[in-house]
Amino acid sequence: MDPQIELLLDHYENPRNRGRLDNPDVQMTWGNPGCGDVLTIYLKVSDDGTITDISFEGEGCTVSQASASILTEKLKGQSLAYAEQLTVDDVMSWVGREVMISRPRCALLALSTLKLALRYLPKKPN
Repeated sequence: MDPQIELLLDHYENPRNRGRLDNPDVQMTWGNPGCGDVLTIYLKVSDDGTITDISFEGEGCTVSQASASILTEKLKGQSLAYAEQLTVDDVMSWVGREVMISRPRCALLALSTLKLALRYLPKKPN
């Protein structure tokens, strides 16, 4: 089996960082109405701009849910600047080109939801 397919299946069957965070700095829900994929991303950020905790809840296909699990794993402990610079190419490197070509909306749902959440993240006082 293709290693990236194995990774997706592992993250779908054993999701990382799944569940609601208490008192997040921001939470954002977004989805693909046409296929029924929905995600909520929860973020906690320190005063210095480090993502101290991130989690997700949702329902949908293997690709959308596994991509959310992978994204949260990649972001925990990273800076907001890192999160803001993530691109479609980053997601493609995680899930594989074939998955991106065949299921782009599913693969990118977590990234899209994250980008929206970052827009609504309250500014921390200096």
